[in-house]
Amino acid sequence: MKLPKRIATVLINSLKSGVVPRIGLPYITVGRVNEINALLHDVELIADGGASFRFIVGKYGSGKSFLLQTIRNYAMDRNFVVVDADLSPERRLQGTRGQGLATYKELIRNMSTKTRPEGGALTLILERWISGVQNEVAAQSGLSPSDPAFAQQVERRIHQVIGALSEMVHGFDFARLLSLYYQSYLSGEDETKAKVVKWFRGEYATKTEARQELGVNIIITDEDWYEYLKLFALFLKMAGYSGLLILIDELVNIYKIPNSITRQYNYEKILTMYNDALQGKAHYLGILMSGTPQCIEDSRRGVYSYEALRSRLEAGRFGREGVSDMLAPVIRLQPLSYEELLVLTEKLADIHADLYGYERRLGQEDLVQFIQIEFGRIGADTKLTPREVIRDFIELLNILSQNPQLSVRQLLGSDSFQYAKAETEPLEKEFEEFEI
Repeated sequence: MKLPKRIATVLINSLKSGVVPRIGLPYITVGRVNEINALLHDVELIADGGASFRFIVGKYGSGKSFLLQTIRNYAMDRNFVVVDADLSPERRLQGTRGQGLATYKELIRNMSTKTRPEGGALTLILERWISGVQNEVAAQSGLSPSDPAFAQQVERRIHQVIGALSEMVHGFDFARLLSLYYQSYLSGEDETKAKVVKWFRGEYATKTEARQELGVNIIITDEDWYEYLKLFALFLKMAGYSGLLILIDELVNIYKIPNSITRQYNYEKILTMYNDALQGKAHYLGILMSGTPQCIEDSRRGVYSYEALRSRLEAGRFGREGVSDMLAPVIRLQPLSYEELLVLTEKLADIHADLYGYERRLGQEDLVQFIQIEFGRIGADTKLTPREVIRDFIELLNILSQNPQLSVRQLLGSDSFQYAKAETEPLEKEFEEFEI
């Protein structure tokens, strides 16, 4: 299938830079079948009114972010709203200087739907909700929008949603702002609508400012931002979506917090979210967090340093090397196989040749030799990651396309490319079954 040039460019440039592209992932996804199926089972559970919480654990460059973005695309195709954020020193789950609120702001900023996959979908969702209610009333009642009875029925439907939200924590003010947005929508007061959106984005710094502009005595803060995500999940379901999926990457930035008390507060927030999801306190909500093995399993600074989380997440006695429980709360990514990496390099070679308009020069024998050389590097069996293989391969493609006088054999066989040629011999047995 021929890729649009825009998508091919994003794929090649992102992968060469070591970052995960946000579009075009289905064209290069290989392996991870069990992991994807397990997470899609969670997506179905969420759509039925449940909740889920998972950790994705793997080394740097092992494909954690790639898997998150893949699930992000799958979820949006299934009519989910997805929010995602990378943690950093300025963005945490809990903080005293606005770090938790900064994470919430980033999540809302990246709010995405199938029709707005690049983020910034909050206003679109609110507008769709109101127009959806109007269309539903028109279809069921047969009334004209100009009929006074039509406006009454629409308002009755709007208040049904607002009433359901009012019973939840902070739901009264959340519902009040939805009502204010609806009234502004009817009267065409765009300035008031913008202020309501500003509140939902967590951009009011003080209660005084919110009270003066909107008449509400509450704002979203470091302590309660997660409660508002639970409200959003229920509202989104009532607005016609399947649910809300939250993706949080770079959990290692909590592990790096030097102050132990601050780290514990962040792990306590994770525990709250975990308990809500698995005890049935949250609905239509899924949470995926990703991090390295060290930031999860380190008993001194990692997630396991918080005993309440360690006792819930630690693997049982029946798990062993090569046997994974995909229903457990922690999914540990296994390295891609040689065969899967061979398929991936073949896809990338085709995309690269099509993007830059040349005839592909690498045959399957060349691809096998490239994989052998990569895994022949000293320590590759434990240190080599898909990110490194992909970056090396795209560099190889770039050099070959820009230097047509070089032959594939000449480049692959050079001493500068073969990091540890003597180490490749044991790997040849892995490829004996391939027809070359």
